[in-house]
Amino acid sequence: MAELPHISGREAVKAFERLGFAAVRQKGSHVVLRRGDQGCVIPMHKELAVGTLRGAIRQAGITVDEFVSAHQEG
Repeated sequence: MAELPHISGREAVKAFERLGFAAVRQKGSHVVLRRGDQGCVIPMHKELAVGTLRGAIRQAGITVDEFVSAHQEG
């Protein structure tokens, strides 16, 4: 399993968008992303805590490796 990078909320949203997720709404600093019936919430912080990012990946129903490879594409 790949190690999660220390990234911002904006970078995380871009990586999820590369995986087919789309931003459906935002309330305050939290963006809700959806792909079919899967979804996740990303806080738009300067740097996401690793546990917060891991939780969003789990919510989205993808693997850490999928997320890391999508992040590295950009």
